[in-house]
Amino acid sequence: MFFKLQILWRLVQLRWRKPRTTKAKQRLQQKLWKRLQKKVLCHSGFYRESAQNKQPLAAYPLMNKARFMANFNAINTHGIEVQEAYNVALKAEQSRDFSPMLGKVTVGLSSGTSGNRGIFLAAQAERAFWVAAVLDRVIGVALKKRKVAFFLRANSNLYDSIKSRVLQFEFFDLYDNLPQHLARLNALKPHILVAQPSMLLELAQALEAGTLHIAPTKVIAVAEVLSPEDRVQLERVFGQTIHQVYQCTEGFLASSCSEGVLHFHEDFLIIEKKYLDESRLRFHPVITDLLRSSQPVVRYELNDIIIEEKACPCGQPTLAIAQIEGRADDVLHFVDTTGNTVKIYPDFLRRAIIFSDEAIQDYTLAQTDLQRLELYIKGQEKSFCQARQGILDLLNKHHIAGVNIVQVQHKHHEKGGKLRRIKQAFNEQNDQN
Repeated sequence: MFFKLQILWRLVQLRWRKPRTTKAKQRLQQKLWKRLQKKVLCHSGFYRESAQNKQPLAAYPLMNKARFMANFNAINTHGIEVQEAYNVALKAEQSRDFSPMLGKVTVGLSSGTSGNRGIFLAAQAERAFWVAAVLDRVIGVALKKRKVAFFLRANSNLYDSIKSRVLQFEFFDLYDNLPQHLARLNALKPHILVAQPSMLLELAQALEAGTLHIAPTKVIAVAEVLSPEDRVQLERVFGQTIHQVYQCTEGFLASSCSEGVLHFHEDFLIIEKKYLDESRLRFHPVITDLLRSSQPVVRYELNDIIIEEKACPCGQPTLAIAQIEGRADDVLHFVDTTGNTVKIYPDFLRRAIIFSDEAIQDYTLAQTDLQRLELYIKGQEKSFCQARQGILDLLNKHHIAGVNIVQVQHKHHEKGGKLRRIKQAFNEQNDQN
């Protein structure tokens, strides 16, 4: 009962203090930042000295996953050892039983697509806030009974916390096979469907084939990049706007507004932008979570590539996202005819492929070394040839020659993993040594 009261209180806070202007947003952020230093960071061995000296945010060290995990023991405020947390999370992954905790702290393991896995911690108050935020920003609050089908690689006590008398929350394990999913979905008849875009595309195909018989009132894409062409396909099949959630080990970062545009949750996050090019359109987000207490997230640089939306019709003062383009290691590197290294961002390659032939819907492109690309195109041979020529035309514009584009028969995507349509599949530094 106490946990449900915590959720209700957090929900009231989220609704009551939501800023309506940029100045109100900045005032709220500064208030929460001061509280974070006083109430949380002074209890973290890693941040204690900076917090006690009341250093400005800009003076705190820039973090990434490697540094964050290397200092796990000193950063967290519960005295939890990294190996202890890892053992609990790994055992849950292997057994597929995600109920074990360390005392009253939930432990989870990230998917590790960036090369090394991360561990996240969440105490009861943080779980209550997360549930409130998901209800407020994603699922919506309603008194009528609703059923939610949630597809993920791993379940968690966090997700189980959403269950209530009016909200039936069913976890679907991505490692199960598609016929199992279809049978369960047909029996469940969910009102809300939450899944990776790659899974939503499979379910959309099943709907069109007549083997899936559901009519969810809300469809939410999570965990993977939702490309514009996939969004169009899903919206056509499901007959509605596809909403999105941007969440990772480092926090619940963004969700869709009424217009279907992702917005960072700047009422409890501070977002710094590390621009990646002279146009100042693309940036890595540097995250400071103003409410995390078990495992403070301060100036944590994600390697996701964000394209900023300059204005959203919804009128919110929070930073809008035009597109999550991929990760830094999805940027392909080539050498031009003068010997200079050239970077090509995923969106340019995506456009070169899909605009080459309107029949192309399913594809992946992987760079396996500086002069080799592996291209998968579902469909006729003509589509592959058109896509190959589109990529070559793009490379020619950058004076890049001698790249071998090889046709492959299988998508670069492992079951349970995140679909990355464009990716660099080799370590460039090792390749050149």
